[in-house]
Amino acid sequence: MSAQLDALRQAVSFSPDNVPLLLLLGEACLDQFLFEEAKQNFQRALTHDAHHLGAQLGLARASYQEGNLSEAVVRAEAIAAAHPQNGSVWRLLSRLAFIEGHLEEARDHYRQARKVEPGVRDEGLEKDLAVKPPPALPPAGESNRPLPAGAAEADDDDSDPPSYDPEPKDKGPAPVLNPDLPVEFERPTVKFADVGGMSAVKEEIRMKIIYPLQNAELFRQYGKKTGGGVLLYGPPGCGKTLLSRATAGEIKATFLSIGIHQVLDMWLGNSEKNLHKIFELARQNTPTILFFDEVDALASDRGSMKHSAGRNVINQFLAEMDGAIGTNEGILVLGATNAPWQVDPAFRRPGRFDRVLFVPPPDEDARASIIEIMAQGKPVHKLDARALARRTKDFSGADLKAVFDVASEEKLAIAMRENRVVPITTDDLVRAAKSMQPSTKAWFESAKNYALYANQSGFYNDVLAFLGIKK
Repeated sequence: MSAQLDALRQAVSFSPDNVPLLLLLGEACLDQFLFEEAKQNFQRALTHDAHHLGAQLGLARASYQEGNLSEAVVRAEAIAAAHPQNGSVWRLLSRLAFIEGHLEEARDHYRQARKVEPGVRDEGLEKDLAVKPPPALPPAGESNRPLPAGAAEADDDDSDPPSYDPEPKDKGPAPVLNPDLPVEFERPTVKFADVGGMSAVKEEIRMKIIYPLQNAELFRQYGKKTGGGVLLYGPPGCGKTLLSRATAGEIKATFLSIGIHQVLDMWLGNSEKNLHKIFELARQNTPTILFFDEVDALASDRGSMKHSAGRNVINQFLAEMDGAIGTNEGILVLGATNAPWQVDPAFRRPGRFDRVLFVPPPDEDARASIIEIMAQGKPVHKLDARALARRTKDFSGADLKAVFDVASEEKLAIAMRENRVVPITTDDLVRAAKSMQPSTKAWFESAKNYALYANQSGFYNDVLAFLGIKK
């Protein structure tokens, strides 16, 4: 097999644009568990034919065999949506669902695979799922019409065997894309309705992301594309991360949350490679929201690091956001920071973070909304959310959560002594709030100095407006 692999490599070196050869080499690499090389060849095939089904399936299977289940699911779902009559992708989705413990979903996908393409079989999967062996092919001339895309075959006589365990198996830790780049695909279910207040910020995000996706042709007439960059800044604990997840939930987009530990590497050049891989994953799975928490750590002012390797990471970040390395249409880059004064000004240029949104502490109406959301599922008796909101001026969402935590702990201690559920009252919550100070005050002390003395471009005007300062 090694000789055959070397022969294919040599053939590809002589004919690097030959898509069938690239696919053969990719398959041979998969057989030898050379997953990275396999993916590279499938990806090269896609550069010559962006919609080649075989190359797309090859990438999905490589991710599955490598153990990157989240990536495999995302790729396979996209293929199934575009090619619903392909039995191989439904079979792969069935195997992925089985591994994740979703047995009914796995059965439905396998039946769909057999329905749309009767020649597709996986005897091992049939045994794992405890389904009946597939029926023999119909005689010539009989109809073998497939179900609509996504539908499951309804077999009236195919009941679950007694040994079937309906409880999903323990999935273990969340799967990641690969061990060297631990970035997780997410499909958030939280939406704007789950985020109290911030109506102005939500509307800005709707205009930047949601409306262009819903009215793509209309926005294109005005030269507007989907995607771009939005920088969220403000005191810690005011919902920047939650708002980013809710944005992905609103548009049902792939969500990649990136921390600095997933980018920075001790070896020279690896950080830039990691950053490029992250953007490439986003480009392959649009619409995608790339969320960089504490983005100032990756986008620091280069003036303070003239001789640092960190300048190369910043330059790479700028190039990725410009789309100079690959198209960014359908990608929204959301950056969140508590220290906007540390972000390099080049990131605020149009085409990068061209929208900068101040996320302030929630106002009274927003606090009341947050309080009502936080009270859900807790033994709160006759909650007066408005009264508590009036007594928690300048409290962040995290501060309000701490208020509930303190009140809950006090009542829980009583409940354990009396062996009964003791309700939390508004008075309990108000008393807990009085014992705390809003965490946002320290942030505004620093932000006020920048807003007053380093605000030539008007970047911090929203901070001044919030503080009621006219300059």
